Amino acid sequence: MPGNSFGQAFRLTTWGESHGPGVGCTVDGCPAGLPLAVADIQRELDRRRVGQSKVSSPRDEPDQVQILSGVFEGRTTGTPISMLVLNTDAKPGHYEAIKDLYRPGHADYTWDAKYGFRDWRGGGRSSARETIGRVAGGAVARLLLAHAGVRIVAYTLQLEELRARVIDEGEIERNIMRCPDPEVAAQMVERVDQARRSLDSLGGIVEVRARGVPPGLGEPVFDKLQADIGKAMFSIPAIKGVEMGEGFGVVGLRGSENNDPFVRHEDGSIGTASNHHGGILGGISTGEEIVVRLAAKPPASIAQPQQTIDSAGNPATIEVHGRHDPTVLPRLVPIAEAMLALVLADHLLRQRLARLQG
Repeated sequence: MPGNSFGQAFRLTTWGESHGPGVGCTVDGCPAGLPLAVADIQRELDRRRVGQSKVSSPRDEPDQVQILSGVFEGRTTGTPISMLVLNTDAKPGHYEAIKDLYRPGHADYTWDAKYGFRDWRGGGRSSARETIGRVAGGAVARLLLAHAGVRIVAYTLQLEELRARVIDEGEIERNIMRCPDPEVAAQMVERVDQARRSLDSLGGIVEVRARGVPPGLGEPVFDKLQADIGKAMFSIPAIKGVEMGEGFGVVGLRGSENNDPFVRHEDGSIGTASNHHGGILGGISTGEEIVVRLAAKPPASIAQPQQTIDSAGNPATIEVHGRHDPTVLPRLVPIAEAMLALVLADHLLRQRLARLQG
């Protein structure tokens, strides 16, 4: 089956290409009666949109969303929710000169290998513009999760070797890097500006956390909660690594250090004294904070001359001009939040079928 849909009980399908008429999504499985307005979706799309600052692409897209179905009198109807965002600043002509060249770090060759034909206008569907549908669908998922007391927050944790030393969540939306450490954020902005001027790009890490997740979410074998989270995060363009909880840090710990002792919290709930497990054990949520980190590669579109070949196999030199992000990190923040929300909303609804209710 084509991989354009994600989720089971709460299912998202995205569609559209970077320089086509528009992009959008359909959300199926959202229960009826959930209050939903355009503003709820637009708020998240505004955080993802291009042209926000000098550390993002200068493409000028308002990304105004239209809800076409599934909402009546301000509430969801239980039927598919379809949403559309028009592309108003598409410039496919920027790619005409390189349409037969395989851009290093891009999906041009692999899409040709799979389909034998591709949309070369900015990468078509392989472009990160496809994530508009994810963020729109994720906004619906976030509203559903809020009814269960779940809150999700993400931020830029690291750019190259610059890593936040202070986690002040109130600072995240106050700087253009969405970094919770204002001092490190300023250093990050300067570093990105240097890379942009030298026609280069930078990678880094985004951390996303979910709080208030009830225990019991996730399926015990192939649909483990961390497995679905991993799939969700790896499906985001530019993501090359995902870790949860202590992540790769567990290799430096002994069992006596990595194990999280069970305790009874002050509110009477069962939990753990520490959280090396990142909120998931046996593929099922424990009720502790879910912690996920995403490693994003430097954006592949750079204007420096690079060696490549054309679709006929002839050697060539390529320079990728146009409008591109010098780093994906600030705009990755709302995308990562959306993907975690989609997974948790799906498993929240699936959990209602797991056992008879009292």
